[in-house]
Amino acid sequence: YKLSVSPEMDIMEYCRKEWRGNTPVAKRMRKGYEAVAQKFASIRRIRGDNYCAFRATLFQALSQTTQLPRWLQSEDFAMLPENLLSKYDWIKQWQLKQKPGKKMGEISDAIKEYLILLREKWKNISEIKDPLEKQEACDKLFKNEEEEYSLYEALKFLMLNTAIELYNADKSGRRVPVFSWLLFARDTSSNPCQLMHNHLNHIGHSGGLEQVEMFLLGYALQYTIQVYRLYKYSTDEFVTLYPNDPEEDWPVVTLITEDDRHYNIPVRMCQETML
Repeated sequence: YKLSVSPEMDIMEYCRKEWRGNTPVAKRMRKGYEAVAQKFASIRRIRGDNYCAFRATLFQALSQTTQLPRWLQSEDFAMLPENLLSKYDWIKQWQLKQKPGKKMGEISDAIKEYLILLREKWKNISEIKDPLEKQEACDKLFKNEEEEYSLYEALKFLMLNTAIELYNADKSGRRVPVFSWLLFARDTSSNPCQLMHNHLNHIGHSGGLEQVEMFLLGYALQYTIQVYRLYKYSTDEFVTLYPNDPEEDWPVVTLITEDDRHYNIPVRMCQETML
């Protein structure tokens, strides 16, 4: 049995355990962790499969949520798969985790179910006032493997929907964020259909999220994902925001990465930081 989010551990203790040597890389990592430890007391390790960016982001978002995001409240939220499938035939090739080769109607029903689950879980956790109780509810959710993976399917589909919106906006001459150009400038994702086939369908199976997809995830959730990129310590990319020009009222979640592939989460903000 694998823990999805392991219990918290002192951040510097974790660092000393992981980075003992005197190589330039180890020294840089220790400096990076020291900088994070100015703001956060502990770290929680995130299970390292190809879903870790989703897992870290969603766990952080849920553990500090106090209200249901606006986009989750919309009437037609659960109709999204049906609406998109009626316009874009190629979405039939969406790969569901553990359910490859589904037919169109089944894909639509399955994703609808995942989206409803996401809304229900988010609503329930956002209504818990006691921080300890909220944390317990999150821990419990991330121990239920089937529900957890269903939520990641929902996030992937929201990313596809956002990508389609951005692509169409750009084609009709409206302003789009810079990352959207980068997303569709790749040979492997010059349009949403290719993005689905070559990237989104593989997330969780044979690969994780690339950096430009972190922008898309933040944009889809309307969250700013702030990442301490430890190997970039002492450069201006040490703390990176996804998206890098977020709306002011978007909530912020914080992650830590040593290599832009695996993400952990810092917890317990130091008192003076909170003030």
